[in-house]
Amino acid sequence: MRRKNMNIILLSGGSGKRLWPLSNDVRSKQFIKLFKNNDAYESMVQRVYRQITTVDADAKITIATSKSQASAIKNQLGEKASICVEPCRRDTFPAIALAATYLHDEMGVAGDEAVVVCPVDPYVDNTYYEAVKTLQELAEQGGANLTLMGIEPTYPSEKYGYIIPESGENVSRVKEFKEKPDIENAKKYLAQSALWNAGIFAFKLGYLLDKAHSMIEFEDYRDLFNRYDSLTKISFDYAVVEKEPSIQVLRYSGDWKDVGTWNMMAEVMADKTKGKAILDETCENTNVVNELNIPILCMGCKNMIIAASGDGILISDKERSGYMKPYVEKIETEAMYAEKSWGTYTVIDVQPGSMTVKVSMKAGEKMSYHMHNEREEVWTVVSGKGKAIVDGMEQVLRTGDVITIAAGCKHTVKAITPLDMIEVQLGDEISVSDKIKFELD
Repeated sequence: MRRKNMNIILLSGGSGKRLWPLSNDVRSKQFIKLFKNNDAYESMVQRVYRQITTVDADAKITIATSKSQASAIKNQLGEKASICVEPCRRDTFPAIALAATYLHDEMGVAGDEAVVVCPVDPYVDNTYYEAVKTLQELAEQGGANLTLMGIEPTYPSEKYGYIIPESGENVSRVKEFKEKPDIENAKKYLAQSALWNAGIFAFKLGYLLDKAHSMIEFEDYRDLFNRYDSLTKISFDYAVVEKEPSIQVLRYSGDWKDVGTWNMMAEVMADKTKGKAILDETCENTNVVNELNIPILCMGCKNMIIAASGDGILISDKERSGYMKPYVEKIETEAMYAEKSWGTYTVIDVQPGSMTVKVSMKAGEKMSYHMHNEREEVWTVVSGKGKAIVDGMEQVLRTGDVITIAAGCKHTVKAITPLDMIEVQLGDEISVSDKIKFELD
């Protein structure tokens, strides 16, 4: 059979509680640059994209994500990947239905072509994506309506659901699924050749579109997008997998790590320290990630993770760091750092009636043309060259220039070279919702 290029939907969701303070609601774990490609740091989403295109240079990659993450994806991948944005969060079945419809209506993928869905954040080697390619080929052959990829367990884990196959062969029909078990039941499952369910599956696009139409009333991608907020929240597992009688599973026995906690992330980080950090000779098995512009000195630290950003500072025993989520949920702060399609945005200072932000723009990028009703802004150019447009009037920006944008003025800025500015927001009501976008003539 002719090998076809992969159609992959990468699910990029989740809030950033478990890798706080580097992750937040805007910047999830897949965007934190803790890995290395040659000597340059890269994030999980950059690593995964690179791995897929190494295995299949012409793979069609679509990232299904939320509004809040779309800018970070554009910042890190540019225009390389297509992005299907959820208007609001509705769990995995609506997200996959929207992405499948997007592939068919906007990307021209035919109904008889196979599509693979997988998470955007596993830590794997390239053999994983070779297996993903095999998964697509199995789905293409039509031996089952759904083809899953199960991970060969390395120990009896309580963290994952289990797929019980009919046999221990490389490809087998699925007998049943089991929810996350206790240790004793996990051991029993392993004796039945069970596999971890890591949310990796493939299907013919037409199959999923038929499922979506049978459960949701819509005409096409645009129609589904417009009525998305009315959809019921339901996972793909509950909506489709558990009701489908025709399922097979492909075994994957290569390296696979879920790096959702600091303890796991520390095992695969490129360096023990990143940023301004010093460990004395008595430190053991300790990792430091410092995004602040002040040094961190560690002495006598054993089995610890220290992470610092504008959002906060974590000092934790590695094992204990996996239990931080309920504590982080009690911390109510705005995200102090965000990646935008045009660059980065770092909050420096917040006072009653003002907020000071460092804006770093990439050359050739521009902000949306927008206005604020409740605040004025004062921009000071720290370095680089750009062009501002305020109420239709153009002005060249150079290092040292200061420009004031009154409330109610439409404005944008384009970076001619890499451009750094300090933006001071002034007003009684400073809110991210105070922003109205316009088309620039």
